[in-house]
Amino acid sequence: MNNAVSSTAGDGIDHIASCLLPTQWATFTLHGFQDGEGKEHVALTLGEFKPDDAVLVRLHSECLTGDALFSLKCDCGFQLEAALAAIAAEGRGALLYLRQEGRGIGLINKIRAYHLQDAGADTVEANEQLGFPADMRDFGIARGMLAALHIHRVKLMTNNPQKIDSLREIGIDVVERVPLEVGENPHNVDYLRTKADKMGHLLSH
Repeated sequence: MNNAVSSTAGDGIDHIASCLLPTQWATFTLHGFQDGEGKEHVALTLGEFKPDDAVLVRLHSECLTGDALFSLKCDCGFQLEAALAAIAAEGRGALLYLRQEGRGIGLINKIRAYHLQDAGADTVEANEQLGFPADMRDFGIARGMLAALHIHRVKLMTNNPQKIDSLREIGIDVVERVPLEVGENPHNVDYLRTKADKMGHLLSH
């Protein structure tokens, strides 16, 4: 397995258990964490990390519809697979899978938001019509998980500069942004346009 993991991660996050997880890309080590609210999160790691290494990292928020049910309404499942493939190609890295469905509004509310999108709302408008901010995710969870994994400097796979700013504000050293543009299709083109126009994502299309 990978480097030893601290049992107490900090920030109210505890490391619970680890195991090997063979996948089509590589055999990762799967780490289970629990936050102070009892919510479970996982990280997949590959390779060894030295204290000063800049490690390839993806912070991936849970998307049941995209990651497991193959939805074409978003690019989440495509990003998940591309991130794991990139880590495997590099030979080391980490993917943190954060249980923050629907940018933090939860699965049932996400389905409600999808219904509003079916009626013409974009992803930001749908959340706001339900009474939520456009993005409710808390990336502070990642700080404790990265600390437990002994990762201090990251090359972050993201198209979202606000995610970089959020991580730097809580003390994570983001040394590089690695673009992750995958999965555009006729069903998510408006979704991606909203990400760029309303949420500042750095997308080339």
